[in-house]
Amino acid sequence: MQVDFIFRIAAIGIIVAVLDQVLSRAGREDQAMMTTLAGIVVVLAMLVTEIADLFDNIRTTFGL
Repeated sequence: MQVDFIFRIAAIGIIVAVLDQVLSRAGREDQAMMTTLAGIVVVLAMLVTEIADLFDNIRTTFGL
């Protein structure tokens, strides 16, 4: 795992947190929740690709 990957996840978290606060203060709690869910989905999609790469590396290392 590379450091820039961690920074990307942190940046997405910060952006989602700011948008959540702004939308909540504006009285749009439903849109704030959708923004939070979208951020979670994006980060999970990024993690799935990294986990798939990890399993591929394990397979090639152990010859499975």
